[in-house]
Amino acid sequence: MADDQPKKLHIAVFPWLAFGHMIPFYELAKLIAQKGHKVSFISTPRNIQRLPKLPSNLQPFVEFIELPLPHVENLPQDAESTLDVPNHIVPYLKKAFDGLEEPLAKFLERSTPDWLIYDFAPFWLPPITSKLGISCIFFVIFSAFGFSFGYKTFFLNSNDKPSFDESSSKIPLQHHEKKTLFEGNNKENESGVSDRFRLHQVLGGVDGLAVRSCMEIEAESIKFLQNQCSKQVFPVGLIPPSLQLFRSEDNTDDEDWNTILKWLDEQEKRSVIYVAFGSEVTLSDDEFTEIAMGLELSGFPFFWLKILAHKSVGGFLSHCGWSSVIESLQFGCPLIMLPFHNEQGLVARLMEEKMVGVKVSRNEDDGKFSRDSLAKALRSVILEDEGKPYRNHAEKMSKIVGDKELHQKYIDEFVKNLEFTPI
Repeated sequence: MADDQPKKLHIAVFPWLAFGHMIPFYELAKLIAQKGHKVSFISTPRNIQRLPKLPSNLQPFVEFIELPLPHVENLPQDAESTLDVPNHIVPYLKKAFDGLEEPLAKFLERSTPDWLIYDFAPFWLPPITSKLGISCIFFVIFSAFGFSFGYKTFFLNSNDKPSFDESSSKIPLQHHEKKTLFEGNNKENESGVSDRFRLHQVLGGVDGLAVRSCMEIEAESIKFLQNQCSKQVFPVGLIPPSLQLFRSEDNTDDEDWNTILKWLDEQEKRSVIYVAFGSEVTLSDDEFTEIAMGLELSGFPFFWLKILAHKSVGGFLSHCGWSSVIESLQFGCPLIMLPFHNEQGLVARLMEEKMVGVKVSRNEDDGKFSRDSLAKALRSVILEDEGKPYRNHAEKMSKIVGDKELHQKYIDEFVKNLEFTPI
């Protein structure tokens, strides 16, 4: 731009229909809105209604654009996110999501935003934005390590069959993890295309990538992406979720919270295990039983609720979704890691290398775990002597993850690039 003052922008954001995606997009939208730019947050009505309330100071800057989700066969009525359906129904949700192509195109044509920030799923968007002259960013909500591993595996190989490049980590993938990564992303499903195809089309049609990470934790992976991608790659910081997303201590009228808080206050410091597996993990009956029995065998009090910040919580039994890891390390809470699918196993490998958690042992071939392997991992993190290295490393990492000024600098730099990049 000729002028050295940035103009106020209109930026639209369009996440995939999973709260593990929508919440980081929502947080990013709020951070952009804080700069005085207009943000259009695009999703379906029910998902928008379930988002945390927008702070009053940001309400003039954020507009929610509700696009009704088309009905498709085999998708339950009112199912608008992965939270609403079991995993085997998600392909039908993607098929319904693809039905948003026409109404989204009409919105973009009518409103002509300066930038569109979107997710991996809408493979049909690049021709639309290209025709309308809208600049685009792909927001990578995954860890830089997980995404760079997938990039090497699926996009830097000329073969149709991906080969697994494990050179960037000292900890090898197990057979069942390779199988999950390959089958889950490379196979065409009931939506008509594979996730690999979706991502490939998206990557080919954007002007840059915004990666939810920082150089202080994932410098090697970020530099790899910056060197290998033919697009600009911006680390935007870890975007730790707002405390109100998973704490309700300000709600003094909440009887349940008061009961929980009283129970936690009675526990010894760092003695409680917090258990949560995100919105997309559906446990089988056997898995649920082994987890419950493993928790009992460990001998530690545990809490299967949404809470992390209390001083009595000494470990987080997690599926290792990137958002959950960030939440845990924000408070210096070490991890007991039980990944299930997608990039969760890769995040667990990264956290093992950084000595902030222990992975629950699984059978090499079928991926099954036992109550004994779970109890062993819990004890290794929570027990005073064994767990000291993990607690120390998690505490050190909390100085990075919880550094608001550091992550604000990443956002400032990202938004500055949007402001001064010619459209």
